[in-house]
Amino acid sequence: MQNKVTIKDIAKALGVSISTVSRALKDHPDISESTKTLIKNFAQEINYRPNVLALSLRQQKSHTIGLIIPEIVHHFFSSVISGMEDLSYREGYNIIICQSTENQFREAAALQTLIDHRVDGILISLSKSTQNFSQFKKAIEEGFPLVFFDRICESVETDRVIMDDTEGGRLATEYLINKGCSNILHLAASSHLLIGRYRRDGYIQALKDHHLPIKEELILKCDTQEEVLTLQNHLYELLPQIDGVFAVNDSTAIALIQILKKKGYRIPQDIRVVGFGDGPNATIVEPALTTIEQKGYDMGRESVRLLLQRLNNPSASISYQTRVFPPTLKIRESA
Repeated sequence: MQNKVTIKDIAKALGVSISTVSRALKDHPDISESTKTLIKNFAQEINYRPNVLALSLRQQKSHTIGLIIPEIVHHFFSSVISGMEDLSYREGYNIIICQSTENQFREAAALQTLIDHRVDGILISLSKSTQNFSQFKKAIEEGFPLVFFDRICESVETDRVIMDDTEGGRLATEYLINKGCSNILHLAASSHLLIGRYRRDGYIQALKDHHLPIKEELILKCDTQEEVLTLQNHLYELLPQIDGVFAVNDSTAIALIQILKKKGYRIPQDIRVVGFGDGPNATIVEPALTTIEQKGYDMGRESVRLLLQRLNNPSASISYQTRVFPPTLKIRESA
């Protein structure tokens, strides 16, 4: 292994003091421009890189942010990451990304790994299976600022960035009602997952607003493509009595469209379908999916902004904030 070049080596090669090299590399005003140029050019020629670990120990900052997400392949989370990295890179921070794969134990292990690596702060979107939040409270007690985004935890007091999921569910359902639907199936997420609960609340609110009955048999826990396939026989039994579907996410809505077409149903003539998310597949599916747009990029940037606000003002007393993004209905051919 090649030995790492140090500022001591640069000082020896150029016949200057170690402190002169250190200050020149930091653009210190006491060092002349000619000396700075000489030292910087030489450092570049020999591929000098500062010792990040030593710097972080001296500054007590790693300039690293930890991120825990359920899955990277999901379009929403990939757009969130893009927004986060754009802002964090501009502000001199790197992001370490961990994936929980919707598993609370992997999520807890990822959190501990980030803490062990002394990241400056942590951004989290909860897994579907997480119901124990003690590890997050412990992290805050140990001095790690947290920001929850999208899938949040109400019992842990911290900054949050969310979509107005209740309003999104209401908008989607009301659109179906205004199109003449009166028997609307809701493919829902688990009730312990707040985004699922809020989207279902919006669905129920729209039915109440339009004086339509709430039929529990038309609220079905089914929030993945795999669950649509597993429950397809039950779904086939429900199809004759429904004229609209509001799915908790796009992937579930698209899977349902596929089995509707397989059974000979015309969309939207026989059954109208609305999803939630507005990923790339929403425009590829035939017919194109009417859905609620999630502003992943903007939510990612805002999550980093809230975290940096705390990291850059560690001694300031800043009240916890919840940033709520409004939903937008993207109308296409499926409804």
